[in-house]
Amino acid sequence: MAAKNDFRGRVLHIIAALFAKVGLEVEREVTRMFEKDRKLLRKRLDEEMRHFRRAGKEPGPTNGLLRAMRQALQIPMAEIAQECGVRRSGASNFERRELEGTITLRSLGRMAEAMGCKVVYGGCRSTARRWSTWQKRGCGGRC
Repeated sequence: MAAKNDFRGRVLHIIAALFAKVGLEVEREVTRMFEKDRKLLRKRLDEEMRHFRRAGKEPGPTNGLLRAMRQALQIPMAEIAQECGVRRSGASNFERRELEGTITLRSLGRMAEAMGCKVVYGGCRSTARRWSTWQKRGCGGRC
């Protein structure tokens, strides 16, 4: 009986070792696939955001954009205010807050819509950091 239990214990030990080895190999393969997917997603993101890179090189690419758009379209402030459902001073505050960098996306969208436009925003890297640098900084490859 003791020999049978000893044999059963060895078999279970071998099975556990095989599962551990297979599990480790599966984990490595999943990690490789994850990294490949991340690289593909980063490449797609870089391609989609290429239009924003030029604007990102400017020190203040959107400073005064609302006012510049309104003036270029020759739309009076009173008309913008009426379309936004605010007083003239409220529309003026939108432009001021945009200059200060404190405007909300909602307000920015309302003002743009009142001018027959829409807000399109994006992000681009502001430094020459490589993606691998971000990977090494605290996210452990999970970001």
